[in-house]
Amino acid sequence: MGLVEISEFSVEGWRDPRFAAERARLCCERLERGEILLLRDFPIISQEERDFLTGVRQTASSFIKNISYDSQAGRLRGVARRGIDVQALKRALTGYADRVNALAAQLLAPYAGALQVDLTSFRPIEERGRNLRGRSRNDLIHIDSFPTRPARGRRILRFFTNVHPSEPRVWITSETLAAIAPRMALDAGLADCAKPDGLARLKTVARGALRPLGIKLRERSPYDRFMLRFHDYLKANAMFQRDCRKDFHEFPPGATWIVFTDMVPHAVLSGQYALEHTYFVPVSAMVTPENSPLRILESIARSPLA
Repeated sequence: MGLVEISEFSVEGWRDPRFAAERARLCCERLERGEILLLRDFPIISQEERDFLTGVRQTASSFIKNISYDSQAGRLRGVARRGIDVQALKRALTGYADRVNALAAQLLAPYAGALQVDLTSFRPIEERGRNLRGRSRNDLIHIDSFPTRPARGRRILRFFTNVHPSEPRVWITSETLAAIAPRMALDAGLADCAKPDGLARLKTVARGALRPLGIKLRERSPYDRFMLRFHDYLKANAMFQRDCRKDFHEFPPGATWIVFTDMVPHAVLSGQYALEHTYFVPVSAMVTPENSPLRILESIARSPLA
């Protein structure tokens, strides 16, 4: 999968402002095609923040993959709180998210106003040899879909930063969803997911009854049902894991990279201490909406999925 280093952008913005709109649009086009944008030395965290974050530890619970922070709700999950200044951690994660927001507004200007903030996370555990259950393993190639946060057709855009002081974060990527879906989507159950949900009416009634009690039921569109299934299908498919095309990427300390992880199958082989910030992006904001997973899958299913 293509890796594109962005060398003409700094904290001051594009080197030549006359071409800012053109360059930002090209960045969006590349992302939507399934390329990864790399900012090798963009100063998105300070040395003080790096020193603090590399001392943060995650809870030992096997059900928690990362430390996550919902800045809108002020909710922090997954941190081993003993000996940690929780408020300082919230400030560090908020500061990272704020800087990513400012970066995205210029680098990806066509998306400005449409980016819907999801979670910010910190990944303090070494990925090499990590003991996780099959569907949770990061070292198996997969596309992203969130069981508890339905996308409903929106794109998943993620910014990553390697916080480790000396070691790279190593990824594998493979052919994009646009390439593999025509070969694999039907076998993975796309046609079943596209069928009308016979329980839809019951779910609607149940949601209405439970809403006054403060209980929310997850509402998954056909698109979400398939993307969750495809996430699991790819991880469980030994032939795919063995034989698929593999491109290796080493992201050095201090690097920030950007990718639509619903389009790019990826896995993490090694690395410790990484920050990540996620957005949902509506298909209506895309520069090339026909390249979105939603439109690709709808063309295969011959049915609306969102």
